[in-house]
Amino acid sequence: MTPRYRLGFRPDIEGLRAVAVLAVLAFHATVPGMAGGFAGVDVFFVISGFLITGLLLRDISAEGRFSLADFYARRARRILPAAGVVLLATTAGAWLLLPPLRGTDVAGDVVSAALYLANWRFVAGQTDYLAAARDPSPLLHYWSLAVEEQFYLLWAPLLLVLVLVARRLGRSPLPAITVAVVALTGVSFALALWWTGTSAPLAYLSSPSRAWQFGVGALAALLTPYGGRLGARPGGGEGHRDVPRFSLRVVSGVLGLAGAAAVAWSIVALGPQTPYPGTAALVPTLGTAAVIVFRSPVSAALSWAPVRLAGRLSFSWYLWHWPVLVLTEAALGEQSWPVRLALVLACALPAALTLRLVEQPLRTSRVVAALPRRGLALGTSAMAVPVAAALLLNGGIVQGATTTTVTVAQSAETPDAPGTALRPSPAQARTDFPKSQGCEIALTATTSPPCLFGDTSSKDRVVLIGDSHAGQWFAAAERIAARRGWALEVLTKPGCPLPRLTVVDPRLGREYRECDAWREYAMKRLASEAPPRLILLASLNAYTTDRAALTRAWDSTLTPLSRLGASLVYLRDTPLPGKDVPACLSGGPVSGCAFPRVAGLRPDPLAEQITAGKRPGVRLLDVTPLLCPEGSGDSATCPAALDGIVLYRDDAHITDTLAVRLAPRIEQDLEDLDLIPTVL
Repeated sequence: MTPRYRLGFRPDIEGLRAVAVLAVLAFHATVPGMAGGFAGVDVFFVISGFLITGLLLRDISAEGRFSLADFYARRARRILPAAGVVLLATTAGAWLLLPPLRGTDVAGDVVSAALYLANWRFVAGQTDYLAAARDPSPLLHYWSLAVEEQFYLLWAPLLLVLVLVARRLGRSPLPAITVAVVALTGVSFALALWWTGTSAPLAYLSSPSRAWQFGVGALAALLTPYGGRLGARPGGGEGHRDVPRFSLRVVSGVLGLAGAAAVAWSIVALGPQTPYPGTAALVPTLGTAAVIVFRSPVSAALSWAPVRLAGRLSFSWYLWHWPVLVLTEAALGEQSWPVRLALVLACALPAALTLRLVEQPLRTSRVVAALPRRGLALGTSAMAVPVAAALLLNGGIVQGATTTTVTVAQSAETPDAPGTALRPSPAQARTDFPKSQGCEIALTATTSPPCLFGDTSSKDRVVLIGDSHAGQWFAAAERIAARRGWALEVLTKPGCPLPRLTVVDPRLGREYRECDAWREYAMKRLASEAPPRLILLASLNAYTTDRAALTRAWDSTLTPLSRLGASLVYLRDTPLPGKDVPACLSGGPVSGCAFPRVAGLRPDPLAEQITAGKRPGVRLLDVTPLLCPEGSGDSATCPAALDGIVLYRDDAHITDTLAVRLAPRIEQDLEDLDLIPTVL
């Protein structure tokens, strides 16, 4: 016999939503001591899994089945209108406050968010080394809504199939549903563990690696007829007859308090360096389930009216706070945590208006609820309107970007280049990569392809080795090899320091072991090949601030390279703007995109040692005086564009156009050092 599921209103769950949203708000406001506030999203996922599965089980126990149309219509009325309003507001805010190139990014984010595919868009962006340095999207938080809707897009039909099959067989569907929940939860958790160790963005943002948290909530819902609210007061229809209710209440109270303690511990003890959502995510997830299942003093505290009020606002509050933060900082610059906290708390006002004017009227409307197709039509409209607005405004942004580029160029005149337009244009600069044809290998690769250019049959060879800051000099290396009939060999791996340092890669969320393996491979490969004539080496100079460790790491790398008998030339790292230069230039003027020299030039122990004559056998080439002329005091700045050329393609790499422009200068310097023969 199928047990009866009666999912009534739970004031404590409404209060639990308040805990979740306030944790996320504190985390995004960078409140000290709240580094684990991102666990609030885990709390939301468990609550959602419990409530939605509970509602489906209620219909199944009462009627033997449920209507998919009714289910999705309820979801559409509950989620889509408020989400659409915030998408429209964010589109307008991006158009008004962001540079044109960032505006085009946001337009794409609006489309993916409206279609509930935002998590996959952000997975692609954050796993892409070339895009990871861009400023955060004001719609980044829509990833969690996308995960939730993707889960229910599959979960509800699966439950319906299990119900129909069970009815045909004349059996209760609950055993099959329980098995399905357990299996889904187990497989998803295994994926979460695997991806946490291989791709942090995929583990954190994808629906397959987050589904287990909804599954935990669903398991909590399945327990409710079997004393799920263990220790309920007499008369509540719950409890175990053979065990004294007092004992049950004590056990329930202890378990509920333990769950609340687990959630609280997660919020204050976890942090950005915690591999997530691996085993660490078990703590807030199981803690939330315990708070839901077991009655305790926490239940009464969560049912307190002010806490419940924050819980009622939680959905709209969550939607509003992040766009307000991102757009405000885009307009005014980075803010201190008290200002950020004030901003997210102030978002309670638009959240309350959205709740009062959008969420509640449409969710409770008898006219809309009367027919499922009306709710589905409402949801479709809530998706279509922001998409149309984003596409419309994006067209205006693109047109404006072209006009802005001309204006910027005219304001960037130099004595020797009057009226020169910026090249590449800011939009083109983002994709102005070296023409090295994929030699910068993938994140998890530990070997490199041949990557030979020029006269590959020549006995003379130039080697370009390092990370992407070596790869950006491909044009110069290619010119040197081509003009002398030599071969060029490229050995580059993005995000992998050439000095022997073990680093943590943010895309993997762990030590970059593949980098260490690739570095050893590169050294062995060079040792096994014919000695090159020239080795050009470069690396980002910001992997560590420990000068002693960096010096030791360079020792470990330069020692085997020096044994090859080739001339070693260190290309000092280029200045680091620390901002998305093309996006900045798209909004003009050029002077506003300059960056402080003191911040852009990092200390470079290797360059200092070479200059002091402490690194015999290694020569230095330094283009810093060209890209960042010396000025007076800490107020000196480095330009983002010079002589009509956009210098940087992102926040750290030079454009290939600049590399081509500087290639003759690099070649001349090497000739002057007698490291390569002069070519007339």
